[in-house]
Parts: sequence; C-alpha cells; structure tokens
Amino acid sequence: MSSQVSNTGVQTQDAPLFLGMTAPGMAPAELRPAALVILARDGEQGLEVFMLQRTRGADFVPGANVFPGGGVDADDGSAQIAALSPGLDDAAASRILGIAQGGLAFWAAAVRECFEEAGLLLATDASGELVDFSAAQDASRYAAVRGELNAGRQGFAAMLREHGLTLALDRMAYFSHWITPMGMKRRYDTRFFVAAAPAGQVATHDEAETVDSVWIRPSDALALSDEGKFTLVYATRQTLQQLAGFASVAELMAHACSTRSIAPCMPRIASSRDQQRRVVGPQDAAYVEIGLLDPEGHGRACCEIVPGRLVAMRPGLWRLTAANPGYMTGPGTNTYFIGDAEGITVIDPGPLDDAHIQAILALAPGPITQVLVTHTHSDHSPAAAPIKAATGATVLGLPAPVATHDQTFAPDRLPVHGERIETRAGVLRVLHTPGHASNHLCYLHEAERILFTGDHIMQGSTVVISPPDGDMKAYLDSLTALLDEEITYLAPAHGYVMGEPRAVVGGLIEHRLRREALILRFLQREGPADEEALLPKVYSHVVPPLKKVAARSLHAHLLKLQADGKVALQGGRWAALSSE
Repeated sequence: MSSQVSNTGVQTQDAPLFLGMTAPGMAPAELRPAALVILARDGEQGLEVFMLQRTRGADFVPGANVFPGGGVDADDGSAQIAALSPGLDDAAASRILGIAQGGLAFWAAAVRECFEEAGLLLATDASGELVDFSAAQDASRYAAVRGELNAGRQGFAAMLREHGLTLALDRMAYFSHWITPMGMKRRYDTRFFVAAAPAGQVATHDEAETVDSVWIRPSDALALSDEGKFTLVYATRQTLQQLAGFASVAELMAHACSTRSIAPCMPRIASSRDQQRRVVGPQDAAYVEIGLLDPEGHGRACCEIVPGRLVAMRPGLWRLTAANPGYMTGPGTNTYFIGDAEGITVIDPGPLDDAHIQAILALAPGPITQVLVTHTHSDHSPAAAPIKAATGATVLGLPAPVATHDQTFAPDRLPVHGERIETRAGVLRVLHTPGHASNHLCYLHEAERILFTGDHIMQGSTVVISPPDGDMKAYLDSLTALLDEEITYLAPAHGYVMGEPRAVVGGLIEHRLRREALILRFLQREGPADEEALLPKVYSHVVPPLKKVAARSLHAHLLKLQADGKVALQGGRWAALSSE
C-alpha cells in the first residue's frame, strides 16, 4: 500500500504505521529518544539520498523505506563517546537541539546507527580525514567490525578507540525533529540529521533489520510511493518532499547549517468519514481539532467535516455543519450547541435549509432554550425563525443593518459588548467585532476559553470585507482587540477548530496590512489606476469565481487608505497622496 495525498488535505498512510496502535484505555507509550542521519550525495541527475527497506518482520514500521537510524542507547551519551567527539561537546549539541543536556547522545547515536544499518561511518582517522574503506582489506576489516557491533560483542566507543577514530560530528547538521503520533504502541522522539556521504565508503543494508537499500532522488522516491512501489511512512514522505527542493549536497548542507528554529512535528492519527485511518500533520486543517477531540490519539476523531453529523467537541459542546459547502462557506456553516440535557444554546442556526433545521431539532442534546446569531448573512441567521417557532427559544443577535442581510431575523433581545450570557455549560461573553459586518458578534466561552468567531475569523479562507456595511478599518481594529483576550481555541462558523489564537489573529492582521502596502506601492510606482486595473495586480492568484469577492475587499482596502489620508479618488481613479 502506498502513501497518497487524499482530497481532504490529509495523507492516507501505509498499513505498517497502524499495525502498532494501542487500544482505547491503554496508557500512552513512553517516548524513546532516537536519531537518524540522511546521507546525501550528488548524482548525475541531482541530489540523491540513501534509503533502507526494513524487514517485514520488524516490530516498528515493517516493510517501510527509511533513512538509517534508531534508538539512542545509554552508552551514546557516555564520557567515552564525549572524549571521542572533538568537534562537538554536549553543551553545544544540546543547545542546537534545544534541550538542557544530553544532546551529544543524539548525534553519536545517529553515527552509530548509520554504521550498523548502512555500513557508512562518519568518523575521522588520525589525519583528520573521513575514514576510507576503498582498499579491499579495509572494507573487509570494517565489515567485520560492523558485524561485531550488530552482534553486541563490541561497544561503539571501544571500536572507535581500537581503530584510532573520532566521531566526525562537525560533518553533520541538524535537520528536523519528528515525534511518533500518540496512540502508537512504540513511540520515538527522533532527531533527523543530514550529512554528505563519505566518498571512500560503500553503503549496504545489514540483511537483518533491513533487507534492501538504494540511492535515490527524493522526487523519484515520492513518485514510486505514489505508484505503490515504495512504502513510506508520513515523516519520511514529508522529509523527502522537503529534500526534493535541494539541487545539491552543498545547497542542502548550507540550509541545514543556517541558524533557524526547528520545531518538533508530531502527526496525529484520525479517521475519514468512511472510517479509514488517516495521518494528519500540523499543516493540515484538521490538526488542532484532532488533538482536541482525541488527545490520546486512538484515531477515533474524524478528520473531515461531514454535513449533518453531530460532533462532540468538548463536554457540553457539539458542532453540526449545514450542507452548504462552497467558495464562500468552505465545508459548510457550523452550528454549535452548548449546554446539557436540561437546556441547549444554539450559536448560528444557519441557512434556511429544511434538512439542516430538522437536524438541529432532532440532534440537539437537550431542549433548545436560546439561539445566538453572530451576524445576519444568509448562511447564519435565517434558520433562527423556524427554530424559535418550533421550540419557543429566545433569539439573541443584532438586527440586519442593510437590505442585503437577512431581513427575517427578529431578535428577542439585542446583546451588548461585554454582556455575559448564561448557558447550561458555562458563561458566554459577547464581543462586538464589526468589520465583516457592522452587526457582527463573537461569543467567548470564558471557562473553556473558546471563541465562537462566526465569520470574523474563518479557517482556511480569507474573510470578505464588503462595503458599505463591511469596513476594513473596523475589521482590523476588531482583530487587534482580540489580542487582549484570553483565548485558547477559535471555533469558526466555517472550517475546523483552530489553535494558537494570537498567532492566527496576528497573521490575519499582517496579511491585510501587506495587501494594503501592496496597493499603495503599486499606486506610488505606476500612478493613478481604477479598481479594474488594480485587481489583477493586487489579487493575482484569485480563481475566477472569487474575483468579484476580491474586488469588494480591494474596494474596502482603498476606502481605508482614503480614510488614512494615503490615497484619493480622482476622476474615477485612485491615486497615492504624497507622504510629505
């Protein structure tokens, strides 16, 4: 079975990863430190890396194609190893890895495992040169030494001393940090290193843990995997995708040796709508939500938003998504239930869609007593009236400000900024957040620190600001105000739950300001222009169905720049004003 990228944005995964999953209720496996090294060389058609195929009898990722590596042994951090590592001490190694101490053991383990599994030894002789096995007698001698190590009849430090070698750790560079997903029976905290392959040595698999080996271009490995001919686990595939961007060993090593922050990456295991296992990475939309729904990693949380399916998010919190997917609505409009069997508060009942309305009435975990609306766009508030008629619930929200909004929305009460609304599962604080709409409200669950964002913040897409009711300055001000709130999760009306709210909000502000700066630079450089001419310059990558939407946001940016005194409308064209 090959790794494929599914149409949900998450990756299907070869069977080996899932064979070792724990059952629900089992204690999480302890993380074991591990290290591997990506050996690279310059081939005739570009960068090549060395990969091994694990035996199908292995107890961890059987049959997978991997880089040489394995667990960190106690001896890898010994004083004897430290004495044989002149190019790097533990303090420096630990600092590079971002840990307090013990970092040198990871580097040493990578070298040892590489020699044991691949027969390549990143060590220098008395002359300071990498050890050379090109002579037949040397190749035979080191093959025998490798056999002794793999059989456990000699220690790594003793072998190095016996042959007058020291570790060439200064020839390696730290590349990435991967952690095995929660829920696996065996889990590793693995540091990935890169190094140029020693020129005077020949790589071979060990015929025990590994049964095949190959030098291969990263792009070729990925292509073979897509064809089902080369089994890859998630971390290896992601690493190969990154490696495919380098043209040479020198380019790869220069990148790896540059000063940069390396964050740990821990994929998560989830299920698709048809109960197939999926691997979800930090770059995937569902990643944060999977961690929230299934913190122990048993793979039970769904990585797809399925309209009409009730999802238990937290105790006292559920989500139900309407079947109205599209460019403007993403997977559909999310309706949230907050409460218990004694009473439910609904946030954003959604569009006037009978199937969704009936689903709300049928699946609400208790009697609906309140309906809260974030704003009166047609995919958020129209269902409020029929739900009130069916349940007698109290409806809260701000009335439609303009004719294009839902004119049927008739709230029983108008919430005010800062007001606290009681629910059966905690207090919701009202935040007035104009910008997308002048009557837009967010609701902050104070105990859970979850912000129900409506369309103020959407997952995976940019919020449309459409004048005259939409206001770019008000939108940026509303975003900035959220930075003062204590928020842990963002629960949008479109898309999955999001984490790191400050980073999300800061990124949205930065994105809008960059767009604004782009508009201003163009007008300063090219002179006055109308909005039709500006649109392809400022929104060059917008797909045709969204051009009208982008035009509205462009107009909103220009109105803000006009209010800021930076541009003016002159004869139907916008012109930059002098900053003097």
